[in-house]
Amino acid sequence: MRAVIVFCVMSLSLVCGLDQGNDDWWRTMSLYQIYPRSFKDSDGDGVGDLKGILSKLDHLVESNIDGFWLSPFYPSPMVDFGYDISDFRAIDPVFGTMEDFEDLLKLAHEVFLKVIVDLVPNHSSDQHEWFQKSLMNIQPYSDYYVWREGRVLENGTSVPPNNWVSVFGGGPAWTWREERQAYYLHQFAPGQPDLNYNNENVVREMHDIMRFWLNKGVDGFRIDAVPHLCEDDRFLDEPLSGDTDDPNNYGYTLKTYTKDQPKTYEIVRGWRSVLDEYTDPSRVMMIEAYANISMTMKYYEAGAHFPFNFGLVADMNNDSTASDFKRMIDDWMSNMPPTGTANWVAGNHDKSRLATRFGQERARAVTLMTLLLPGISVTYNGDEIGMEDTWISWEDTVDPQGCNAGREGFETSSRDPARTPFQWNMYTSAGFSTNSTTWLPINENYKTVNLVTQKMNNNSYYDFYRAVSTLKNTPIAEKGNLITKLLNENVLAFSRETVEDGSIYAVINLGSEEETIDLSAFDNVSSRLKLYYATPSTDFEQGSVLADIKHVKIPAAGAVIYIDLKNME
Repeated sequence: MRAVIVFCVMSLSLVCGLDQGNDDWWRTMSLYQIYPRSFKDSDGDGVGDLKGILSKLDHLVESNIDGFWLSPFYPSPMVDFGYDISDFRAIDPVFGTMEDFEDLLKLAHEVFLKVIVDLVPNHSSDQHEWFQKSLMNIQPYSDYYVWREGRVLENGTSVPPNNWVSVFGGGPAWTWREERQAYYLHQFAPGQPDLNYNNENVVREMHDIMRFWLNKGVDGFRIDAVPHLCEDDRFLDEPLSGDTDDPNNYGYTLKTYTKDQPKTYEIVRGWRSVLDEYTDPSRVMMIEAYANISMTMKYYEAGAHFPFNFGLVADMNNDSTASDFKRMIDDWMSNMPPTGTANWVAGNHDKSRLATRFGQERARAVTLMTLLLPGISVTYNGDEIGMEDTWISWEDTVDPQGCNAGREGFETSSRDPARTPFQWNMYTSAGFSTNSTTWLPINENYKTVNLVTQKMNNNSYYDFYRAVSTLKNTPIAEKGNLITKLLNENVLAFSRETVEDGSIYAVINLGSEEETIDLSAFDNVSSRLKLYYATPSTDFEQGSVLADIKHVKIPAAGAVIYIDLKNME
């Protein structure tokens, strides 16, 4: 039986549409990440593009999305598929033209969608004009990048200046160039030289790039790889981790001098000052920071509207217990500054897909958390329909992180499996392209896992996503106080409680057996709750009233949402 509750559709419509004002529009948004190469191909070349995105904005609106952020679409040699930028103020022809971008921005705003773009300030492409001039020692570009002489061994051989290692695991974070008779730093691929933020010209250049896109009308930035922005300028060897004897493995050293430097937070403050030049509406800055909790929280203090919370991505998996999830939620909420806004990220283009990491049933529980916990939810394109990782052969692997790992290690290193094209329907290339050959192969499950099929199935992942995202847009979810409870070793529950509008109670059984729990553990719980949604593992009757809150059965791997709408009886 369908688990969506029909009774509350009209009730919810009475309490939706909270006016948050121009400065606070982002605080409870549902944010959607679009990986442009893989979203929708409009011209049949097998690669997604801006016109393709424009043609599918209706899907975002139907999915209750408030804003989307675009992974890089700038000119690039595509060494790292757009994260190696050769011109920060233009559009790569593979994605379209500046006119296409302006059309996308205009239409998105007409349908009340905010548009966030990726800013990649840590590095450029080695094909960027700045690097080419720096390579030739042409002023003022000579020290736009980090150049160092090598160390000379007793036998006269020159080696890199220290033991710093590339993130991509391809060896040293230094590459020699004969033209400069020096090494340049690249914390990522050799084709991605690090910019030098000790140079005030570089700082000003990035501010001007931000203003260029803000003047176009974008609503903010997702800023890439921020912890790597600055390095200790003593260029000392980093301490060895002891985890591996391989000096080419990123885990060889502790990142004492190449991550989380104090100057990084100063640079972030400068970016916020640029954003604050633009009001009505305010513009938002979100930070990508894989860092410990204390270093991550400093980005709030530095002026970021929020750093991404990667707890669900980096720390949780299919073996995580109810107490693990509770601890992750409570840690973020208790460490966040009092004025901060929380956010919950379930997936992105760098990690294995949500449904693959957790399995289809638990993935729904995680999606429920991202949508109903306080603050901002972040959905990676395809996760709303439960897309899974696609196995990619060595011959088809294109991700530099996978390629650098070699034939023996590519399967555990490549990010390609999570980047395959969106599955729109059951026809050619899953409706992504008219071309039967796409830049990455389509997942073989596309005939059953696709948007069209799921729209026809009342118990589909997408049906669940739409129902819960509708609830997110109510004042209860937007402003309700959060209470988390570990009801037993397998069951996590949390509530969003308001005085005026009612409360939401979400109950998640992470165990493999049915559990009976007592919802009176929540002090203010009503004695009569109505079922809003239950995952397909349940057989609850839609619209049913929970008569006994002290003996509530929650099926194995089940997730159930109850609602108490005050004054709506």
